[in-house]
Amino acid sequence: MSPRYPATLRSILRAPANLRPLLLQSSGRAPYHSHEHPESQPYRGAESAILSSALAHVPAHGFTHHALVLGAKDAGYLDISTNLFPEGPFALVKYHLVTQRLGLKDRFNFPGPAQQPQKMAGGVGRKVRALVLERLKGNVDAGVVGRWQEALGVMSLVENVPQSARELWLLSDEMWFLAGDTEVDGSWYTKRASLAAVYAAVEVYQTTDQSTEFRDTEAFLDRRLEEVKTVGGLVSGTLEWAGFQAGALVNLMRSKGVRI
Repeated sequence: MSPRYPATLRSILRAPANLRPLLLQSSGRAPYHSHEHPESQPYRGAESAILSSALAHVPAHGFTHHALVLGAKDAGYLDISTNLFPEGPFALVKYHLVTQRLGLKDRFNFPGPAQQPQKMAGGVGRKVRALVLERLKGNVDAGVVGRWQEALGVMSLVENVPQSARELWLLSDEMWFLAGDTEVDGSWYTKRASLAAVYAAVEVYQTTDQSTEFRDTEAFLDRRLEEVKTVGGLVSGTLEWAGFQAGALVNLMRSKGVRI
């Protein structure tokens, strides 16, 4: 008789070999969202003041130590205050990632069924699409789109890979949660892996988009969502999509700084 494995482990074992490391990355954690376990305040007063001020200098100076120094001065601190950030420019990249992720729930609230506008019809998949666009808009509003390839380079440094990968995963989890996905089964991991891959691809594409109001990026997003069958429904728990997308998923995650 063949051994019996838990449903989540069976899902991972059925996945293509080069997809398994990504699924295993979070398989040791219980699938829950920070709504039930609130995330502690990620930045103290001085840190938040310096980093938020420094972010305003990124469009002109990039994700650099110089931007951190300018941010410290703007916030009323000495240049030496940048020693608060031993990670250097990555601290500035991470600040943008964390604050944009945590801010999604405040910027985008879906109404209940009775008040839901027609444009939001289509269930969880449609909401996921709207959340991805809102997160991409955060890059535009912060003025960092033109500098985001620099950020990807910083995230790809070996010492920054674990935190970069974690933030991408947390963003995917946040989007599924805000979209109303409450299922906890073997597909929990694959849905988040697929959305992480889609978001990574679209965010990279956005850095090269010259169209008005990033309309080409929106069209690119729709094509990627269609490929992983998330528009109009949930990702299939059979993992059939994974066999087709595994190679692309690994490449896209690597572009985000994940060594797999």
